[in-house]
Amino acid sequence: MYLEIVTPEATMFSGEVESVSVPGVNGEFEMLRNHAPIVSILKQGYVKIFGDNVQFDEEVADKFIKGEKRGRWLSIDSGTIELKDNKVIVLAD
Repeated sequence: MYLEIVTPEATMFSGEVESVSVPGVNGEFEMLRNHAPIVSILKQGYVKIFGDNVQFDEEVADKFIKGEKRGRWLSIDSGTIELKDNKVIVLAD
């Protein structure tokens, strides 16, 4: 599935991932390929990206921390997420 993470400062990530986990206002949830369409508000926490071939641009790579199970995590204060047709867009603060 394709993931794009956008902040007011920059596009933090865009590329193919195996799964992504986000801090929803009603709890953390994970999305995999062919997940049902969803729109949600995000709260403070981590956007967790999982995949074997995930590549980050040099300008933003230091914003992501190494998480568990070959994942990379990005700290956010709030945001929104939309998933439709295997494309996830995260608008984060």
